[in-house]
Amino acid sequence: MPPSPGVRPDLATRLRQSQRALKSRLGKPDTHLAVLRAAHETLDPEKIGDLLVDRALDWLQASSCAVVAAGVDGQIVPVGGRGLAGGLSGAAVDVARWVLRTGREFATADLRRDTRVTGACGAVVAVPLRSRSRTIGAVVVLDRAASSVEPKLGSGVAVLLMAVLEGPAVALDNALRVQRAEALSVTDDLTQLYNSRYMNQVLRREAKRASRSGRPLSLLFVDLDGFKAINDTHGHLSGSSALVEAARVIRRSGRETDVVARFGGDEFALILPETGSEGAAGVGDRVRERIAAHTFLQSEGLEIRLTVSVGVATLPDVAGSAEELVHAADAAMYRVKAAGKNGVIVARGEDAAD
Repeated sequence: MPPSPGVRPDLATRLRQSQRALKSRLGKPDTHLAVLRAAHETLDPEKIGDLLVDRALDWLQASSCAVVAAGVDGQIVPVGGRGLAGGLSGAAVDVARWVLRTGREFATADLRRDTRVTGACGAVVAVPLRSRSRTIGAVVVLDRAASSVEPKLGSGVAVLLMAVLEGPAVALDNALRVQRAEALSVTDDLTQLYNSRYMNQVLRREAKRASRSGRPLSLLFVDLDGFKAINDTHGHLSGSSALVEAARVIRRSGRETDVVARFGGDEFALILPETGSEGAAGVGDRVRERIAAHTFLQSEGLEIRLTVSVGVATLPDVAGSAEELVHAADAAMYRVKAAGKNGVIVARGEDAAD
């Protein structure tokens, strides 16, 4: 039965009606070349993802689409998407996981009833993105409504579509490789926080920005009290595990805009843009309270408690440069140590020169 006037046909019907035109369009060399050139003009995975999404929406007569791949941290995430509100993003990721696992195309008339993947969505069509004989992601087209039958691309269209996507898939793979390499260069191997080199780069940049804008910038140094005893008593592997747990607690204690880094050993740093000393001290208190409340190394059958000494320094209150900010925060942190540990101290003017 044809759809009522004014009612959009379902995804399966739209694909069936557009097969001939789509096959002709995808078979043109200009189509291949245009997409390939656009994809290779950038090393930004999201730009490549959005490019493929826009093309897929046009080619496949869809209103919702995602390009999904493994991100920098290995998580399967959309690197481009349109019309994904209301649970469609999660459905796209779940379908892409299936495609990545099997390397095959996916189609269903109603994802809510599918036995392979279940999600809050109706009809779905997904094709693998392949680079260097590997499946690196998927283009997932979704419809909120179910289709009367399973949507099909048709063998000829599917082959042409895979051929058109091959070049952009290589470009996306290259962009993701570069992004991962860049992330590794600024990430601490153990804790997965930023490393001290990157922290210093960000701090210098933010200090210059704060000086130009007249806005405050705060730096927190956080040192684990009594951490050496874990290494001495339980060994360095347990010590490393405790550092990973501490990093997780500290990262969750900061805000989304804060840069959290492992400064070295058992010392951590938080860069707080546009934050005065009062707000920074509040973040420091939150870090101190959450570390004190955390039980470390439970997975090893231990119940260890730790505290932290936190030094806070703010530009322009006590420092005029990134270097002075580091000296001031470090001096304030050591004053906490000298006062008995497990506390937060805001730097004074003389701390920047210590």
